[in-house]
Amino acid sequence: MPATASDFQSVFPALAFTNRTSARTAQPPMSLEAIKRGVGEAAALPLSRARTLPAQAYTSEEFFEWETTHLLRAGWQCVAHTSQIPQPGDFLNLDLLGEPLIVVRDKDEKVRVLSRVCPHRSMDIMPEGFGYDGHGPAEAKPGTPACGNTRLFLCPYHAWTYELDGRLKACPEMHHAEGFVRDDFALKSFRSDVWEGFVFVNIDGQAPPLANGLEEMTADVAPFHLGEMQLVSAFEWDCPFNWKVLVENFMESYHHLGIHNKTLQPMMPARDTWVEQERRHYVRAHLPYKDSVREEYRAYIKRGDFTEDLPPMPGLGERLTFEWGLFLVHPSFLLITAPDRAIWYRLQPLGPDRLKLLTTLLLPSSVIAQENFAQLRDKTAKSMVDFHLEDLEVCTAVQRGFYASGWQPGRLSHLEMPVWLFYRYLAARIRGVWPTDDHPPAPSQRS
Repeated sequence: MPATASDFQSVFPALAFTNRTSARTAQPPMSLEAIKRGVGEAAALPLSRARTLPAQAYTSEEFFEWETTHLLRAGWQCVAHTSQIPQPGDFLNLDLLGEPLIVVRDKDEKVRVLSRVCPHRSMDIMPEGFGYDGHGPAEAKPGTPACGNTRLFLCPYHAWTYELDGRLKACPEMHHAEGFVRDDFALKSFRSDVWEGFVFVNIDGQAPPLANGLEEMTADVAPFHLGEMQLVSAFEWDCPFNWKVLVENFMESYHHLGIHNKTLQPMMPARDTWVEQERRHYVRAHLPYKDSVREEYRAYIKRGDFTEDLPPMPGLGERLTFEWGLFLVHPSFLLITAPDRAIWYRLQPLGPDRLKLLTTLLLPSSVIAQENFAQLRDKTAKSMVDFHLEDLEVCTAVQRGFYASGWQPGRLSHLEMPVWLFYRYLAARIRGVWPTDDHPPAPSQRS
């Protein structure tokens, strides 16, 4: 079920960037160092006095380049869920921060992240339209144009062939190349790891181990068995806004009062949401159900009729059965846990005002085995798209506001604590440390 930018703009045509170039003159230029200072100054304020970042933090090409090097390529980026590549030879293609990548399960069933750049003449071995019909041994999976299955990777330019682990297997007519050693020409392998079924890559290879600092979060999500879930629905979006705009919007629930007043607010009122204490590598927020919704859901579980809506997952306990959880693992892993599903967003930042986004729905295997699975999946996916379209509308309008002469620094509500914590993460990385390394953690909003 792919959704595209054209679909989005057909819904909200007034929000298309029609005059960006002239609009950019409205805000004065700001140097990289000045933007960094502005981030640090905003992050240093207590939550009760918190204000927003400089507009240029969302519009500056120079600051985006700094983020790309020091946050995104230097951090762990989530690129896939293992259910997308369950069998040896299954692979997934994506471009991330200028890197054409293959996520593949090799013959030993190990998940790897490889470069698609052939070390012979720099050809992308599977650019869009290649690697499938008539272009080599790979076969596309129905309905998933970026996924396929293959025995080998074949560069379509000169037919160099690679094993699933990236090793060069065959290179025709190279026997006259003096000193040529086949083993020296493998596809580049990027540092990767799997956490709770999610595949992460660290492009610069220098990040701390992924699991370090996620011990509490691992325990928190254990009842959901995320690694055993299946990714059953995905929607692609070309977004005309900064990646941080999406992170901030995803994590705060203050906007339930506004754009989600008919979708999420009646179920999870903004005033009841709260955030746990500051942590070094992630942020966690709680979205409890309203009392009346809690009682309705309790009665729904007791009836046991799950023909029209998803069944709750067993073993969650009282609290997790009646709330949604929001997680941000720095810099950009976004996860929702709900009593009956999980939602994951994959971010591919393209520039200060461009983002490719994949929104996904994950369900337990037990639900997939039900006869009415397709009906339940489609109904759930539609509700997810409904509130996501609301988010896209406001995120696009926010980005436009950064270029306007009427822009001014705003103040944050206590309900925007996740945004403030994200600022503190950005400021910490500017200082070369992590949140809580050089200051006490901000306390939880509930004891």
